[in-house]
Amino acid sequence: MDKIAKLNQRAKSRPGARAAPSSAARPSRAEAEAAVRTLIRWAGDDPDREGLVGTPARVARAYEEWFAGNFENPREYLQRTFEEVAGYDEIVLLRDIRFESHCEHHIAPIIGRVHIGYLPRDRVVGISKLVRLVNVYAKRLQVQEKMTAEIAKCLNVVLKPFGVGVVVEAAHECMTTRGVHKPEVSMVTSCMLGSFRTRVETRTEFLSAISLKGSSFRSSID
Repeated sequence: MDKIAKLNQRAKSRPGARAAPSSAARPSRAEAEAAVRTLIRWAGDDPDREGLVGTPARVARAYEEWFAGNFENPREYLQRTFEEVAGYDEIVLLRDIRFESHCEHHIAPIIGRVHIGYLPRDRVVGISKLVRLVNVYAKRLQVQEKMTAEIAKCLNVVLKPFGVGVVVEAAHECMTTRGVHKPEVSMVTSCMLGSFRTRVETRTEFLSAISLKGSSFRSSID
């Protein structure tokens, strides 16, 4: 079975996955590769020259990897939790989760890191699952503000902790390689829910742990 067909089937079986076109509406691999050939010609090059002959197929395979998150349900990774934590009731924090995404405006790379913290109510989740949670949302065409909120809200809905904090720091190549050409610029967004929003002490502890000063940092959704 063609890999695209498999991805379509996977999306249908996972209700939490992003809505994708039906098999009939989604272009075939051949159509996708033809579109890449068109773009190469539009850019002023020859898709039939030796160095570019295999490029359409490579681009199609790259898209399957870069945007695989469209066919995954992020909540699945948070279903298995652990309750034997010996009464632990402090912040659980995972810093510097590197991610690679693409902006939905120019399909240019967004490369950065995510910091996730939550205050468990009665259960915790394996830390590798937090990485997978980030990857699902990153492997979609994205806007950083939306991705930040999606990660926080998913964690909040599934685990139901006392609070969640998510901070994303990233460089956008739509700014660094085109347009304003400012390679030194990075973007910081955050989403604070529950006690991370309502309690200054909790928020400050979280921001201090990821080396951001609470006094000068403002949540993007406050």
